[in-house]
Amino acid sequence: MTDSEVSLLLHCAAWRGLLQAQVQVELSERFNRQTDPAVDRHIEEVWTERVSKEPWLFNGSKFRLHSFCLSSSSVSHPACTPPPHTPSSDRAKEQQGDTPHSRQRMEKSCITHSLHDAAQSSLDRRSRAVNQVESADSVSALSPASSTFSKNADDPEPLLTLRLGLTCYKDYLGTNWSCRVAELRQRGEAEFGDALALLAQPLGVGGVLCTADGQVVLIRRSQKVAEAGGLLDIPGGHPEPKVVCERLGQAVCEEQISVDMMQQRPVVSELFSSVCAEIRDEVNIPLSSLGEPVLMGVALNHTSAGRPSAEFYVSCSLTSDEVRKLYWKGGAEAHESTDIVFLGRTEVLQLDISCPLWAELCPSAKGAVLLYQTVRPDSA
Repeated sequence: MTDSEVSLLLHCAAWRGLLQAQVQVELSERFNRQTDPAVDRHIEEVWTERVSKEPWLFNGSKFRLHSFCLSSSSVSHPACTPPPHTPSSDRAKEQQGDTPHSRQRMEKSCITHSLHDAAQSSLDRRSRAVNQVESADSVSALSPASSTFSKNADDPEPLLTLRLGLTCYKDYLGTNWSCRVAELRQRGEAEFGDALALLAQPLGVGGVLCTADGQVVLIRRSQKVAEAGGLLDIPGGHPEPKVVCERLGQAVCEEQISVDMMQQRPVVSELFSSVCAEIRDEVNIPLSSLGEPVLMGVALNHTSAGRPSAEFYVSCSLTSDEVRKLYWKGGAEAHESTDIVFLGRTEVLQLDISCPLWAELCPSAKGAVLLYQTVRPDSA
């Protein structure tokens, strides 16, 4: 399936998704957006104009996805061997920021990608004719066909490392959503060898929520939200750095947050728990009715310059009728949507660009559907 609005950066089909214990993060200021005085002035101008029109907007810190690394002693690859399409010069750049601990961990086996290289690979594939659902070994070489992993929470070896820096909503509006984004990409490539270097690239989260009677939950976005008003979406939002700091006993304002205030396991916990919090707030489902989130992969939204979003599968012990009743009672973020829609699992698996419903999906929902079709986390 080809759709210019979305592509898959990585998927976890070989394991039918990853649990929290199988994911880790590497935090560093090296993974932040590259700063530039002219770009920073432009960001301030965009923000001032936007807030004057939408005074309810507020800035907040977000995690920035810089790159990722898939590692496991079970994969038969030489140490840090990238996929064949990754140029050696890019491999060197991707590995410059590694700590001794991460290098030691990666020696067993590692496939490392900068976000730009993996995104470009995904775009190249998207320009070619492909089947309705991309095969398990077609996305960023993340899931070698010869690998035979099972989803096991007791697995002591994390299979995926996400390399995260910090960014903010203001920077996102002034870069990814800027009318000058093409220029920013060109400058990033010319000056840093990375087209995404000057972009905010905040990491979002979304959840494919399945009810006890096999229905997938979609919500129709309000016309008052900043993006994709009126379109169908999955529940989602962002993992919040401020929440991590608060859980570590650090009361700080958004502007003071830095990566050295955080620890990697609480960040992973926030990544997984934030999708459940979004489901609770947007659909009004209690956390006690939700299963453990399963990470399916990361999708890219090309309507916002390839913004990444981690997409999860989340089961629910309630039926669709029970979920509908809770939704209409209203949750903490009920104002963000105007309706709830249910699709059967089979219907979701068969969705493609030829279906009229596909045009009603916002890019984040399209990416989540593609990952659900590829990973099939609830298959027997």
